[in-house]
Amino acid sequence: MANPALVRSSGINPITTSDAVVQVRDICKNYGDIEALRGINLEFERGKLTTLLGPSGCGKTTLLKIIAGLVPGTSGEIIVNGRVVTGPGPERAFVFQDFALMPWATVLRNVAFGLELKGMASAERTRIARRYIEQVGLAGFEEKYPHELSGGMRQRVGIARAFAVNADVLLLDEPFSAVDEQNRRKFQEDLLQLVEQEKKTFIFVTHSIEEAVYVSDRIVLLSPRPGRISQIIDPMIDRSATPDDIRRDAGYLDVVEEIWQGLRQYAE
Repeated sequence: MANPALVRSSGINPITTSDAVVQVRDICKNYGDIEALRGINLEFERGKLTTLLGPSGCGKTTLLKIIAGLVPGTSGEIIVNGRVVTGPGPERAFVFQDFALMPWATVLRNVAFGLELKGMASAERTRIARRYIEQVGLAGFEEKYPHELSGGMRQRVGIARAFAVNADVLLLDEPFSAVDEQNRRKFQEDLLQLVEQEKKTFIFVTHSIEEAVYVSDRIVLLSPRPGRISQIIDPMIDRSATPDDIRRDAGYLDVVEEIWQGLRQYAE
C-alpha cells in the first residue's frame, strides 16, 4: 500500500477546480466581539469527502452551518452549483450530531419527511425511503420509533434521511460521536461505501484524527479561534487494502501522528 502523503497549503484558495460543487469565498464570522472564522477560502469537489478538523472552538461546525445556510457569515459568500447561498436549500442536506429526529414519527416517516415536504407522492417517497433504510442497515425497523432504537440506529436514520432527498451536498456534523467504537468503525466503512456509490460532495466534521485520516480524501486543518486554514492534508489512502491493514499501515499512522503533533499544543 502506498504511503499517505501530506500536502500543505497557505490556506488562500488552496484548491481551484472546475469540478467544485461548493465554493467558500473569504468567509468570516463574528459573534459580537468574538471572531470565530477569518478569511476561509475552500472548494469542494463532487464524489469526494473533505473533513474539517481542528481544536475545539476553531469554527468547524460554524463553517458547516454557514455552508448549509443555517447560519449567515459576517462577510464573504458560499456558492453551491453556481448560486450564492442565502439560506437552506434542497441541494444541501445536514446530518446533525444529536440526530434531530421527530420522536412521534416512525423510522419510515422520518426518512421520508424531506420528500414529503417536497410534495412527492406517498408511494414514491415510501419507495425511496425504504431503499435508503435498507442501505444503512435498518431494513425491518421501518415502523419503529426513535425511542425504540439505539443511538447508533438513530444516527443511521438521520443519514438515510439526508440521502433520501437526493441532495448534491451532504454535510455531516460529528455524526458518529455518540456511538461506541465498534459501531463507529462500522459506520466509517458504511460511509466510505456511500461516498463511492452516491458520488455526492461530502463535508464532514469530526474531533477524531484517526477517523479523519481514515475516511477522508482531503483534510482541512483549522487553527484555533479565529479559525483559519492552517494546512491541507491529502491522506491518499489505498482503498483496495482491508480496513485493518489500512489502520496498521505505517503511512496511515505517520499522518495521524503528524496531525497530532500539530494539534497537541492546543490540547486542554
